[in-house]
Amino acid sequence: MNRLLIGNIELCSLPDLGISDLPVRIDTGAKTSSLHVDNINVVTKFGKPQVNFDLHPDIYNLDKTVKCSAPLHDSRRIKSSNGVSEQRCVIITRLRLGIEEWPIELTLSNREEMTYMMLLGRQGMGDRVYVDPSATFLIENT
Repeated sequence: MNRLLIGNIELCSLPDLGISDLPVRIDTGAKTSSLHVDNINVVTKFGKPQVNFDLHPDIYNLDKTVKCSAPLHDSRRIKSSNGVSEQRCVIITRLRLGIEEWPIELTLSNREEMTYMMLLGRQGMGDRVYVDPSATFLIENT
């Protein structure tokens, strides 16, 4: 399998959520991937748990909000980089980097104090990428 060479920041798409050109911070120190969202609401749809949430794809324009919905895959206790544990909703969604696409688990959290709306952790990278920590935006988006 050919691996993608990616930098420490890339532009990604989350096609299942209707999001494109989202800056993502690549974090080999994080186990799980996370996405900053607001207004998380778990509901039951057709007898199955569903999570509704708002996403701000442009950190420089917080007035732009995308309303998203996804099946709830799990709920887990996650320890953040500052050592605080919190219960988070987990969804599975497709991640697209360049022309490559694969499913990842994403925890939904409040990352408003963070610079990037999304963090891609080791589980989301799997055996699909090599990371050059000294570079940014190595992937050509088509």
